[in-house]
Amino acid sequence: MTAFLLLLLGLIVGGFGTMVGAGGGFILVPVLLLLYPDKDPEVITSISLAVVFLNACSGSIAYAFKKRIDYKSSLLFCITVLPGSVIGAMLTSYISRNTFNVIFGLMLLSLSIILLIKPTKNLTKHSDKRKKSFWWMARYLIDIDGVRHLYRYNLLLGIILSFFVGIISSLFGIGGGVIHVPAMVNLLNFPIHIATATSQFILSLMSLSGTAVHYVKGDLHEGLFQVLYLGIGVIIGAQIGARISTKIKGKIIIQSLALTLLIVALRILWTTIF
Repeated sequence: MTAFLLLLLGLIVGGFGTMVGAGGGFILVPVLLLLYPDKDPEVITSISLAVVFLNACSGSIAYAFKKRIDYKSSLLFCITVLPGSVIGAMLTSYISRNTFNVIFGLMLLSLSIILLIKPTKNLTKHSDKRKKSFWWMARYLIDIDGVRHLYRYNLLLGIILSFFVGIISSLFGIGGGVIHVPAMVNLLNFPIHIATATSQFILSLMSLSGTAVHYVKGDLHEGLFQVLYLGIGVIIGAQIGARISTKIKGKIIIQSLALTLLIVALRILWTTIF
């Protein structure tokens, strides 16, 4: 694939991935699987994770200026998400290409169906009635537009969830935001726009640890050309995606994510099974 096409792909991945807070890896991995059928799963995931890292860093900077990142929650989730990402990166060497494709496709298909059936779950109306507990976190943020965000969530659930997100992220090279954002909205009560911004910041830390493991293992050496040009594209695209997200309703963001996952999942399963 030429440098120009890689730049263009990176621009699209960065823009849409940052808009939905998913890092773009869920789009990039299927494309890489189709473009490079001869490459091993660990090479594909290492390329994607490195690009997700650049995307997430660029997106985090844009969201930081909008004051939408919940830094305290991000750092608490990283207690388990970082070890999980290291474990996931190490597991890629033990999965064959066809098995990787099938598991990845089924995972995306299941998630897309869940999100299409129920994009959001309004829990915040009753959050103030819950009993106080050590594990319940109350957060209050005011973004740059003056919008106030008040929400409460179960920290223990968030930490456990983040561990598995970390494993899946590095194992499949998708960044984890594609799972983390819906979970933060539906299970942890995060407002959608705070969830997408916070997810980007977590992704930047999580994908860095996973990328480092892949680099030490030697998986990334084969894909440095792709990372260079895709990376330039996602850095620019992430800035565009962060700007667009402000003008789009939260429910539409989740539905866009679900439809994209569905198309990607069906494409991967069709090419692998048939």
